[in-house]
Amino acid sequence: MAYNRFTLPEVEAQFGLTIERDTSLFPVPPLAVPSDFLKMTLERYLPLALDMQTEKARSEFIIAPILMEVVEQKHRQVSLHSGVDFTVDRKLGLAGFCDYLFSRSPERTEVVAPVLAVVEAKREDIPSGIGQCLAELVAAQRFNEKQGKPLRFLYGCVTTGDRWRFLRLDGKIATVDVNEYPVEALEKVLGILLELVS
Repeated sequence: MAYNRFTLPEVEAQFGLTIERDTSLFPVPPLAVPSDFLKMTLERYLPLALDMQTEKARSEFIIAPILMEVVEQKHRQVSLHSGVDFTVDRKLGLAGFCDYLFSRSPERTEVVAPVLAVVEAKREDIPSGIGQCLAELVAAQRFNEKQGKPLRFLYGCVTTGDRWRFLRLDGKIATVDVNEYPVEALEKVLGILLELVS
C-alpha cells in the first residue's frame, strides 16, 4: 500500500489513531503579509489553474508559489521538498511520494529530520486526501523518531489550491481542523503555514 491508497478509516485503524473532527486548530488564525510577487503570481495564474481543472496546474500555479513564499519568509531556514520519495516503512504502507514536505533544515537535496509538515495537493476533493495526508504524517513522525529528532506536533494540509484544510498529529491523536480556508484569505493561509513550520 502507498500513501495515496490510505482512506481515513484505514489509517485510523492501522495506526490506532483517534480522530478529532470538531476542533478549530487556529481559533484566531495568525496573519502574514504576502509579498507583492506572490500577490502578482496568484492574480495572474489562479484563474488559469482553476480553468485548467487539473491537479498539476493547481499544484504548480497556486500551491507551489504559496509554499515557496513560506520558505522565503522563513529566510530559507526551512526547506521545501516537492514530489519526493518518502518511503519510511514499506511493510506498513508508509511508502511513496509526497507532494510537498517541509523540513527544519536548509538542506534541499535530501529530506533531513525533523520533518515539520506535509502538504497534499488534490484536484477538487479535500476529504479524499485526509487519509493520505495522515499516513504521511505518521511516516514523518516515525522518520523523525528514527533520526533522533522527534517533534510533539506534526502538521499537514490537504489543499485544492483554492481551499486549504489543516491537520495536526500529536502522538496518536489526529485533529482535522473544522475550518476550511479559501485562498482569498491568503493572509490567514500564509500565516498558518508559517506557524506550522516555526
